[in-house]
Amino acid sequence: MSIVCQNKKAYHDYFIEETLEAGIILTGTEVKSLRLGRANLKDSYARVKNEELFLINAHISPYTQADSFKAQDPERTRKLLVHKNEVLRLIGKTREKGYTLIPTKIYFKNGKAKVEIGLARGKTSYDKRETIKKKEAQRELSREFKGKKDKERQ
Repeated sequence: MSIVCQNKKAYHDYFIEETLEAGIILTGTEVKSLRLGRANLKDSYARVKNEELFLINAHISPYTQADSFKAQDPERTRKLLVHKNEVLRLIGKTREKGYTLIPTKIYFKNGKAKVEIGLARGKTSYDKRETIKKKEAQRELSREFKGKKDKERQ
């Protein structure tokens, strides 16, 4: 599995409660551009329309060696491939207040492009501060632990 891009801001702005793997419908030039790592998931989201799942505002840069007149819009809406029962379950979850679908990463699995979609609930500013404090405390512990190991070796 080779990761093309990750949406690190999603983990900062949302509580990701569960994830779902989905295939994505792309053109040939978009696949080549993804293989070069030219994608961005910032400000993108997924939406259910007519019992189908779509990825909106995901930026995949145009492939430079392709014909310029065949170039697609880099932020076009792309259809995601998910089982019908999963879509119906997601419809019920996203109708609850505060839940949304956020893409967390794009990667290749067995030669096929996949998107990991997270069912997310928004964080408030104090939740974000609390998360930052926990990360800093964990870093401090790992630094102290590493420092003790280095002293024991000497």
